[in-house]
Amino acid sequence: MRPLDFLGSIKLKLGVVIVAAVAVTLVVVSAGAQLGASFVITGLIAAALALALVQLLAHGMTFPLRQMVEASRAMARGDYSRRVTATSRDEVGELARAFNSMAGGLEQLDRVRRDLVANASHELRTPIGALQARLENLVDGVETADQQVFEDLLRQVGRLGDLVKQLLDLSKLESGAVLIERSSASAGDLIGRVVDDWRAHASERDIRLQADVEQPQPVLEADEQRLRQVLGNLVANAIRHSPGGGKVVLRAGSRDGYTRLEVEDEGPGIPPAEAERVFERFYRSDRARSSDDGGSGLGLAIAHWIVELHGGSISVDPTSRGGCRIVVELPR
Repeated sequence: MRPLDFLGSIKLKLGVVIVAAVAVTLVVVSAGAQLGASFVITGLIAAALALALVQLLAHGMTFPLRQMVEASRAMARGDYSRRVTATSRDEVGELARAFNSMAGGLEQLDRVRRDLVANASHELRTPIGALQARLENLVDGVETADQQVFEDLLRQVGRLGDLVKQLLDLSKLESGAVLIERSSASAGDLIGRVVDDWRAHASERDIRLQADVEQPQPVLEADEQRLRQVLGNLVANAIRHSPGGGKVVLRAGSRDGYTRLEVEDEGPGIPPAEAERVFERFYRSDRARSSDDGGSGLGLAIAHWIVELHGGSISVDPTSRGGCRIVVELPR
């Protein structure tokens, strides 16, 4: 029972409790005097009724505080699902609502942490398992240590190294340990360096890289190295999902006060339902999961963090020709 929840101040509630206790005392004493009862008996009855009334009203006032104590103990054991009843309009009610918001944030953070550990363990287990199997075959004499075997082993080691590097980058970005060192950079030069970085890898898959830069070239005030990492992650995804003989186009232009960078491929594209989720950590579409060469699911998450640090946005822009187009918009 919480009859004082409609009051908006704890001070007002305490005042009401005091007034109610005094009123009960006066009523009982007055009734006892009219009935000729002993003053001692009347005083005891008045005190008992006043204490009962105070206990009843105070119980409702302090109920959220007791709930918070129980919920805090549960959180200390790792249970973040507890919530506090927050119906009152006073300071205790505000505290209860703030506590519920904090508990929800902690529950979400704990879920993200568990997912991160589970996904990271899964992603690390795959190349480690492949390495172990091949090495056991070499030790048992099932396979011969030829050039192809060593190239396969080196590829798995490289995959492990890339995953660990991405995990470290993501950890630094989320902890705020990465500083953005802004400088003036030509969008055309930036795209040209990214094309040079990935041209050999694209050629191995029979994919053409093409640059399309608006004239005059937009000038960025940004961390060139970090933006190069963003475009590199986008190009790596585009090459991975493009068919042989296809092309990946990198564009740069200006629109509505923003510098717009695009990476477009001719792959299967991203379904509209997954357009937001692709920037989550370790999220991969069913097409990517079924591929032996699927990424770790961290590249787009890292790109998202870097773009946000620049005050920009990154999104999936649907194309009428099929394929996928990722758009980065940075304030000029």
